[in-house]
Amino acid sequence: MLFQFLQTLARFCSFLLISVIGSRFSPLFLLGYVKLQDENQHNNESTLASRTDTKQPDAAENVTSSSIDFAVNSVVKVFTVSSVPSILQPWRNWQQQETSGSGFVISGKKILTNAHVVADHIFLQVRKHGSPTKYKAEVRAVGHECDLAILEIDNEEFWEDLNPLELGEIPSLDESVAVLGYPHGGDSVSITKGYVSRVEYTQYAHGGTTLLAIQTDAAINSGNSGGPAIIGNKTAGVAFQKCTSSDNIGYIIPTPVITHFLTAVEENGQYGGFCTLDLSYQLMENSQLRSHFKMGPEMTGILINEINPLSDAYKRLRKDDIILAIDDVLIGNDAKVAFRNKERINFNHFVSMKKLNETVLLKVLREGIEYDFHISLKPVPPLVPVHQYDKLPSYYIFAGFVFVPLTQPYIDSTLICNCANKNMPEKAGEQLVIISQVLADDINAGYTDFNDLKVIKVNGVQVENLKHLSELVEKCWTEDLRLDLENEKVVVLNYENAKEATSLILKLHRIPSAISKDLQSEKVHTNALISSEA
Repeated sequence: MLFQFLQTLARFCSFLLISVIGSRFSPLFLLGYVKLQDENQHNNESTLASRTDTKQPDAAENVTSSSIDFAVNSVVKVFTVSSVPSILQPWRNWQQQETSGSGFVISGKKILTNAHVVADHIFLQVRKHGSPTKYKAEVRAVGHECDLAILEIDNEEFWEDLNPLELGEIPSLDESVAVLGYPHGGDSVSITKGYVSRVEYTQYAHGGTTLLAIQTDAAINSGNSGGPAIIGNKTAGVAFQKCTSSDNIGYIIPTPVITHFLTAVEENGQYGGFCTLDLSYQLMENSQLRSHFKMGPEMTGILINEINPLSDAYKRLRKDDIILAIDDVLIGNDAKVAFRNKERINFNHFVSMKKLNETVLLKVLREGIEYDFHISLKPVPPLVPVHQYDKLPSYYIFAGFVFVPLTQPYIDSTLICNCANKNMPEKAGEQLVIISQVLADDINAGYTDFNDLKVIKVNGVQVENLKHLSELVEKCWTEDLRLDLENEKVVVLNYENAKEATSLILKLHRIPSAISKDLQSEKVHTNALISSEA
């Protein structure tokens, strides 16, 4: 740049000298200088353009017209009618809604789409490209953590002239990709092109799980969800979300995640989830921290802070252990491992790709001594569930107190602190039970502001989960029922009066049952069902 400037300046001075000597200083002088500048600018732009063309090939290079024509005959539009349960009034559903998304045909006469396209559905239809007919579809399997679902259509006519797409490999950075689908704003198939920007561990918005994802600048909008991203005549993944805070950032579920989901369904008949080590850790980037835990100068790894008591890792690992390697792959102080050509990715990716009950080899540093541990992997439900799709919420009502298990959707719907979702369960089936609201009545006067408080004990017995609470209440044999809540709050109710008040409260609020169906059993009868004549 400096050389070009000096060259321009020298030519300018030379032109000025000639003009002055020849007594021809005129507007032609200025015109000549401007022309010279334009030529230099044109040369610079040509050089920049050639460099850009060398770096980024045409997006059509890996996505030809023939490959798009083939893929178009695989893409379908999914029409969904859904009804979402109310979080704060769990005995009722919201009004049904109609939405649409995309999907594509894979081998075995199956349609692959996103889980969020069919979540809480009550009716599904699918229409293929170039056809006016909608066909009824059924969900064969769904994985909300990985945002994938398999649809089936029991109609041979639908499958005529459809091209199943084959799964390809993880694309390289800067590789061209085309996304096909049915985004909102039109009814015909849409095709957008772009490049692969990143391949990294990313949080999936629908299921709250962190898994491998592909970032691209190809347009992915509402309605594109479930459509294929193709490279050549194979699919590189499934379009599923975009970054709303930035422009031209969309995400694709890569084929390793898809294959893991499909294999689990094929082998087990249903989706079983993705495995984790079920522990929390911190980075070891501070040299003083590494020295304190007796790490050698060549050692890298992560520090274990807490381990889920329900995991197999809890039996072998300890707090303050340093995990140095996973399956003989070194873990960096930033918790990342080598991945492809000079790329690095979070070590949990290798854990998530393991099958149910598979083992992983961990090299651990404990008080300066190295150990090898084989850890069996399985999905462990969190203390606070991340989602509640495709099922009715659990609840129990007594004396106007509405008891529910704490979930992430409930936290998102209220002003309650989300600090509880970091806690780990101590036993299987454990739940945090809270009072979501108090339906006002004489029986609960003075307690109506006890919303969002955790129930710790019922008549002195520690509450394990919502079903356990309902059984403790129904089997109360004392005159008074006592509830111990968080923040040292106490609720005392006359048990017989509270039972009578419950029936009246349910009738006034038109609530059909005092207890959700999943909690009902032969042992729980009292106030469980209120007849329509009440």
